[in-house]
Amino acid sequence: MVNASDASAAGSGSGAISTSGSSTDPSLNAHVKHVRGAGAVSRADSRDSIHRRGTVRSGGGVRGVRQGVIWTIFAIVVVVAMIFVITFAKQQAPKVKPAGKPADTVTIGLKLAPTNLDIRNQSGSSLDQALIGNVYEGLVARSVDNKVVPAIAKSWVRTPDGKSYIFHLNDGMSFSNGDKLDASDVVWSIDELMRNGYQGADTLLNFKSITAVDERTVRLDLTAPYADLLWVLAGRPGLVLDKDGKVDMKTQALGSGPYTVAKYVPNSSLTLKANDRYWAATKPATQTIVLRYFSDDNAAVNALKSGAIQVLAPIDQRLVSPFKKDTDHYVVASGDDTDKYVLAMNCAGEKTSDRRVRQAIRYAINHRELIASRGGADKPLGGPIPSLDPGYEDLNDVYPYNPDKARELMRQAGYTPAHPLELRLTYANIYGTELGDQLRSQLKAVGIDLKVNVVEFSTWLQDVLKNHDYDLSLVDHNESHDFASWANPKYYYNYDNRDVQLLYGQAMVSLNDKDRDDYLRRAARRVSEDAPADWLFNYRITTAMEKGVVGFPLNLNQTLLPLSLVKYTPLV
Repeated sequence: MVNASDASAAGSGSGAISTSGSSTDPSLNAHVKHVRGAGAVSRADSRDSIHRRGTVRSGGGVRGVRQGVIWTIFAIVVVVAMIFVITFAKQQAPKVKPAGKPADTVTIGLKLAPTNLDIRNQSGSSLDQALIGNVYEGLVARSVDNKVVPAIAKSWVRTPDGKSYIFHLNDGMSFSNGDKLDASDVVWSIDELMRNGYQGADTLLNFKSITAVDERTVRLDLTAPYADLLWVLAGRPGLVLDKDGKVDMKTQALGSGPYTVAKYVPNSSLTLKANDRYWAATKPATQTIVLRYFSDDNAAVNALKSGAIQVLAPIDQRLVSPFKKDTDHYVVASGDDTDKYVLAMNCAGEKTSDRRVRQAIRYAINHRELIASRGGADKPLGGPIPSLDPGYEDLNDVYPYNPDKARELMRQAGYTPAHPLELRLTYANIYGTELGDQLRSQLKAVGIDLKVNVVEFSTWLQDVLKNHDYDLSLVDHNESHDFASWANPKYYYNYDNRDVQLLYGQAMVSLNDKDRDDYLRRAARRVSEDAPADWLFNYRITTAMEKGVVGFPLNLNQTLLPLSLVKYTPLV
């Protein structure tokens, strides 16, 4: 690109072209480079011709006059040529224009599509992702760092015994159909949840009753303290629905959030429109949000390249490189999540009940190598609690990568690389084959012959989750606050530790977060030391978006995706 000031200088006959300006067109750059060289020569030649003309005037030779004329003509030709090239460059170079106006529609590419919209009866995190915080609201909500924040309830207090919570509701609330939202809707929604056993009812532990004190006050009573109550109410159990609303919940949704469902195409897309009756002071930044679902990673990437979508979350880390390089048009960033890729070891299995074998497996795994093969965004995780959950502690030093220790433990258990232990690794085909292949290679070096059995997810549910028929199993446990599974000896891990169960029980009846977190940390360390599993990594979400998109959440966006702040201003 040639600057306007540079063109002016050239037009005045100086022959100066700024070296700071350049075109984005390589052929034009080459042309300008040639002109810069010509300009340098012409200036030198002009000085030489002046010297010669001076000699001519003093000496009066015809040859000198002819040479002076020739050099003068040459200089004029060069200047005219430069003016022509600069004018051509200005016409051909891309124009720098200011950013346009914010778009009325933002289209977001996601991976898992909801099979229907019935948030009471249909399981799956894709429903939470699309609807909670956008269409439906709860008594309380979760922030992007997984903390409880106000929502329909603007504040709350807990009684000293931890058995009762008083929620104070916002004023002037309504559902998107205009129906008033008050304490009676809150009470009806939670009573219906518990009476009918809707999704999430089993997590509302110690529930006794809920009553309306007045139109703006609700009291929830428990049979015993429950430290996770507020966090649970920030999910499905705390959602407030219109007790008078009449909709087909499989294809429609009626809530009090910033958006309404305008169109739903199963397994394809969900269109959200700004709720004109939204009660909160902050209104949606974008009128229409379209969620498009891609089961094929390459199709999703092509949609981002073509501009069919403005955001892709997640983007396969192995396909993200072109977007990282093109910083003029795209932004790529990774956020934290609570997904834990768990390599479970059957604690009741014939071979894996030996703690030495389980410890050897943990020492033998090179987690950084696994993470690097996936693109490098994930984080090592040495225990059962991820960084966004209460009680997190970095436990990567409990079993650091040490194949020598692994071989020694396997020798003690009676196995060597020459006489290996044969184990089965069973996992669902949704995770591909690469992780299984890497684990087979890493464990072979310490005396374990790993037979990788990749199956349909339904088969994994039957054989592993239900029947506990496995040696090793791999699955992504994406739930937050899910430490309870390690305190449940009937879960598919078959892990039974009384101390862990007691510590978890104490955590859940704690009356302050500090005590709760301390009990959870102690329990998590004990679990990690017992090695009932290896935590391969804490999955981190990589999101790619067009430059000009703001307000899109990076953390937790596969389960929690508040969209009211998302705005896209196209670059033109």
